[in-house]
Amino acid sequence: MADQARLIKKYPNRRLYDTRTSSYITLADVKELVLAREEFQVVDAKSGEDLTRSILLQIILEEETGGAPMFTSDLLAHMIRFYGNATQGMMGKYLENNIKAFTEMQGKLQEQARAIYGENSPISQDLWAQFLNFQGPALQSVMGTYVEQSKKMFTQMQEQIENQTRNIFSGFPFPNYTPAAKDSAAAAETPPAEKTATKEPAAAPAGKGGRATQK
Repeated sequence: MADQARLIKKYPNRRLYDTRTSSYITLADVKELVLAREEFQVVDAKSGEDLTRSILLQIILEEETGGAPMFTSDLLAHMIRFYGNATQGMMGKYLENNIKAFTEMQGKLQEQARAIYGENSPISQDLWAQFLNFQGPALQSVMGTYVEQSKKMFTQMQEQIENQTRNIFSGFPFPNYTPAAKDSAAAAETPPAEKTATKEPAAAPAGKGGRATQK
């Protein structure tokens, strides 16, 4: 967080104290700060430990236990499986980039509506709601195509990493390693050591007097 971020202290009694307004606030107030895009940091009043992520997770938990959850059970299960996996860090960045792309798309559409009908015009707000109702399927189609393309790119990237890893470690003598077909063929063509051993020359036939005939 930046130095100008709003500082909120959490006390052992779970109460949150806003140092800017010098007053206690609730989790709902922190949610309003998030919606207002105001930077803040929540720290433990005693140890100074950063608790911002913990508070944000509590807000998400409350929203998910409400009437309109965003994450399905299958999605949550998939996310849990990524913890401790080699791709955990990469998956976090992947999700973050996708959410940023969607937010930027939404922001551009809102800017266009404000530029035509004004900042706080009731007509602008009604038309924006109508636009979302009528263009909802089209927007979902666009996002679906984007997600599908991102999925293909991620799959290709994962396959590329696996191929590079396989090429790097293929030259190491691992246990139970099965050589490639060309290696097996080359080994079959190589004569055994005992077949290629140099044989001793045969003794020359004996001449007269029992001595070997010399040329």
